[in-house]
Amino acid sequence: MKRYFLSAIILLSALVMHAQVNQIVGDWMTVDDKTGDNYSIIHIYQADNGLYYGKIAKMLVDDGIGKCVKCEGADKDKPYEQLIIIRDMKEKKGELVGGRVLDPETGKTYYGKIYLKNGDLVLRGSLDKAGILGRSQTWKRKR
Repeated sequence: MKRYFLSAIILLSALVMHAQVNQIVGDWMTVDDKTGDNYSIIHIYQADNGLYYGKIAKMLVDDGIGKCVKCEGADKDKPYEQLIIIRDMKEKKGELVGGRVLDPETGKTYYGKIYLKNGDLVLRGSLDKAGILGRSQTWKRKR
């Protein structure tokens, strides 16, 4: 009996964690750190390989350039819209971790972590895998 009870608790915990990640999938409104204005809409999705990605679905602010001039490699000079800025994230304990996050304004990439807090999405970009040296942004669900 104890074995069945323990199995049920483990299964329930896994379902709850997966449900949290499913709430991360969808469209999110970013905010400009300097002005506080809505900046872009990011679409987060799970790819066929089981990993999670995020792309700029729509820019809400025109910077006069419209493309990632500071990006390197394959992302160099790609238009902002449809640019993948969240890559290779995997689910772990109800969060998305282990991937990389691109800042299109600087062209730099960071280690990433995504989780929900009070219904909002928190994206943590950091220089180190532990997430100590970095900063967080809070995004609102697009309605």
